[in-house]
Amino acid sequence: MAKKGDMLYAWTNDADIKKKAELGGAVTAIWKHALDTKAVDAVLVISRGKDLYDAKPTLVRTSAELANTAGSLHCGTLLLPKLVKKYLEGSENMKLGVTVKGCDAMAFYELAKRKQINLDNVVMIGVNCGGSVSPVLARKMIADKYGVDPDVVHKEEIDKGQFIIEYEGGHKGISVDELEEHGYGRRSNCRRCKMKVPRQADLACGNWGVIGEKAGKATFVEVCSEKGANLVNGAVKSGVLATEPANPKGLDIRGKVEGAMLKLGEKWRKKDFEALGEGKDRLKKIMSETSRCIKCYSCISACPICYCVDCTTKNPSYITPGEIPPNFMFHLIRFAHIAPSCVNCGQCQELCPAEIPNALFMHAQQVELEKMFGHTPGISMELPILAYAEERVERERLHNTGSDMIYLNVFNPMKQH
Repeated sequence: MAKKGDMLYAWTNDADIKKKAELGGAVTAIWKHALDTKAVDAVLVISRGKDLYDAKPTLVRTSAELANTAGSLHCGTLLLPKLVKKYLEGSENMKLGVTVKGCDAMAFYELAKRKQINLDNVVMIGVNCGGSVSPVLARKMIADKYGVDPDVVHKEEIDKGQFIIEYEGGHKGISVDELEEHGYGRRSNCRRCKMKVPRQADLACGNWGVIGEKAGKATFVEVCSEKGANLVNGAVKSGVLATEPANPKGLDIRGKVEGAMLKLGEKWRKKDFEALGEGKDRLKKIMSETSRCIKCYSCISACPICYCVDCTTKNPSYITPGEIPPNFMFHLIRFAHIAPSCVNCGQCQELCPAEIPNALFMHAQQVELEKMFGHTPGISMELPILAYAEERVERERLHNTGSDMIYLNVFNPMKQH
């Protein structure tokens, strides 16, 4: 029987899943068990749309649909938690399974802290993640660096430090380091990421650490919660999943791979943040870059930390309506509100039509605030101080009292009595 803390190799016994899934199909098999036994009402995953550059969120309600969603998409850059909040009522009234990468898991925690998602109703299977590639840049990269028409590529993967493509007539791999030296490769936020194995999920799965005869044929499964252990045990009992203890040498290799990825993340942080400069130089750079803003609100609508009922950036007392580009106060409001809890998901940068490096600016501030106050977002249910006030209640208090002293009760305990 699996228990919290176990390290396992797992693979499916289901022939249909085995044909389409990767790494032995363990994740798909576990979701099949969860759906068949009604442990969850639905599973939210990323699946391929028109092509491998088109990732789409897919809500699966029956296990028969699962096989069509198996596999990974490194050119898919979606973030799922905000969709759960917006379209699935924060999973308040449904039991939901979700396959998550590191930034997804962090965002789930941050939204749950703010009572926007009911984490008690969510089961997360995390997958180790070395980073994703912007779909627009991926097409250009494949054409320029690989000399291959991106439309004929039917599969891609990141393995042993290479970005590998498969197409009719062959396959080709190029070192990720080489690609990134030439301005291609992973998204910049992914390069800086240090959440490579999302252990705040119920299960942390992937290929790192699977060696020997099981390499490529099994999934490494790290059991991170009792909820996760129950899922594995149920799937094994139903016959859809098989497991064995992970090879001790595989554990060592897994640790070394993760360690190398963390060092690489630190290297990119140093490079990116130093290039921003410090103090007034950094401020001038940020002001210059954000002066291209067209106030489309893509950064706000996609951000997993933005959840306010009434956005202060739309308050005419602070931001002049119709003014393009907006006053720098627009960005200062976002920095003040988001930076302490930024999970470096990159959505604000990925979707910006003005190509402003929003994620870089926000992440740089988050790291500095973490050094100052010791709060790391997205890894636990610990709240940053400004999240202690429930936003709807606070807005109502402001309206009723006419006060503009937001979060008064948090900062002045005497007012609570």
